[in-house]
Amino acid sequence: MKYFIIAGEASGDLHGSNLMRGLKQKDSDAQFRFWGGDLMLAQGGELRKHYKDLAFMGFVEVAMNLRTIFRNLDFCKKDIIDYKPDAIILIDYPGFNLRIAKFAKEQGIKVFYYISPQVWAWHKSRIKQIRKDIDKLFVILPFEKDFYAKHHVEVDFVGHPLLDAIANYQQSSQTDDFRQRNQLSEKPIIALLPGSRKQEITNMLPVLGSLAKNYPDFEFVIAGVKNFSPDFYQAIYPDASLKIIFNQTYDLLRHAHSAVVTSGTATLETALFNVPEFVCYKGNIVSYWIARMFIKTIKYISLVNLIMDAPVIPELIQHEMNRKNVKFHFDRLINDDAYREQIFANFALLKEKLGGQGASEKVADLILKYIQP
Repeated sequence: MKYFIIAGEASGDLHGSNLMRGLKQKDSDAQFRFWGGDLMLAQGGELRKHYKDLAFMGFVEVAMNLRTIFRNLDFCKKDIIDYKPDAIILIDYPGFNLRIAKFAKEQGIKVFYYISPQVWAWHKSRIKQIRKDIDKLFVILPFEKDFYAKHHVEVDFVGHPLLDAIANYQQSSQTDDFRQRNQLSEKPIIALLPGSRKQEITNMLPVLGSLAKNYPDFEFVIAGVKNFSPDFYQAIYPDASLKIIFNQTYDLLRHAHSAVVTSGTATLETALFNVPEFVCYKGNIVSYWIARMFIKTIKYISLVNLIMDAPVIPELIQHEMNRKNVKFHFDRLINDDAYREQIFANFALLKEKLGGQGASEKVADLILKYIQP
């Protein structure tokens, strides 16, 4: 079978690579053309666009890059026609992927969507389009199946693919020279995860980095994104004592005592590594207020709290994300043992809710089942 896969972010690249591995196990003739990243490229096939050229976040940022986005849409449609895939697999990235779904459906191509757009938070109008243009939707959050059932959309709940990604990492991770190879001290490590997009890092790092000056008994380490250079991070927060490591986020979390994390997939990854955390987010002020206008029902921004439907970890959003509040929550995180134990207990419940491992294999099996004429 010929598969055309579109992932527009780092998390999509991770989940796409695991799905490609699962498809290759089930389909010995699998061929891939895709938009994604280095992890997907390692599985073979032809990379047409890297996600680092696609990720525009926020209303203002999207508006400023509309010309590029429409060029990408035109290029993608032509690429699909030229490739003539048996199926298109769309991974998250809804603003772009739902437009491609409509086009592909018009061409008579099977359309599968892996990782639901967050229509339960906003854009519920998209449900009608999903019902019309998506052949099968595979969801990864336990509450999504009931949500779609209320809107008369049948979906398959497959469990969360991060469980597989972390299990694969833990099985393959044999050495424990993390501190030595990164020239880290023996102090307890605090993981700082300021995001994967330029604007996120620019907004988050100055506040997160300021913690290092006040807590000399800890080793603060930034999880760097390899698409950016050390100079990029140091220009935002020029502190030589603040270590930056690249392409080792899971190694960092495995050794971390605690973490401060920008909202996104990283909040769930941190929890699955059993690292106590709190979540921060600060975006473009105009984009933030526009989002507030549209998002009426969602109570939390972190995946951990959304899945648990409770404030398991603190969230500091927009104006609440300041040095005073960050310091308060960090003090509690490192000093309150009872608080940490409660976090660990909640993380154990979280893992139970996620439905176990095997998401990639389940999706691969279902795609091959549904793709048959």
